[in-house]
Amino acid sequence: MGIDADRVQALCFDVDGTLSDTDDLYVLRFEPFFRLLPGTDSYAAARRFVMWAEAPGNALMGLPDTLGLDDELLGLWEWLNRRRPRPMKHFMLVPGVDRLLKKLHKKYPMAVVSARDEKSTLAFLDSFALTDCFEVIVTALTAEHTKPYPDPVLYAARAMGVKPRNCLMIGDTTVDIRSGRAAGAQTVGVLCGFGELEELWRSGADELLETTTDLGRILK
Repeated sequence: MGIDADRVQALCFDVDGTLSDTDDLYVLRFEPFFRLLPGTDSYAAARRFVMWAEAPGNALMGLPDTLGLDDELLGLWEWLNRRRPRPMKHFMLVPGVDRLLKKLHKKYPMAVVSARDEKSTLAFLDSFALTDCFEVIVTALTAEHTKPYPDPVLYAARAMGVKPRNCLMIGDTTVDIRSGRAAGAQTVGVLCGFGELEELWRSGADELLETTTDLGRILK
């Protein structure tokens, strides 16, 4: 397998685990709790815990859309946040991604295709001066349905003025791969998040890379 680089005219990037080292941030947050367990590799245990926690979340990603509750759930989340202030979030960047994006932006129109809310997506991009790299930013409520439905990728393709089949969707989970394939795009799975090699292959990824920055190797 592999992608047809000549077919690629635009790029769509997931955020968490693809551009943002969110998973490692969560591991660092949970690791101190596992230090309390004697004889436990606290870092490995925290990583397994976060992997376990993310898998059901990805599996259920389409449920709010199926039930027509995506607007209501986001409204509830925002209501809770207003009443329970949270500390400012610190973001981590997948190493080298900023240089990669600025290089690829010279050749391709690019989109963010994320299931995050708009506010946190923009906060992440702004914190690393990456917002201007993207022609369109698609978040949880931009399209009618979110990933794993094809709607976000189709929306991004229209906004960038290219056919979906000429897009390349890059992400770290099966949700990203399924969304890209459903839209007719080529897909790349990256292993710097918590998606695992076998599941990404099974979901139909055209290419697997150890990290997002390896994309520069297959897109000249």
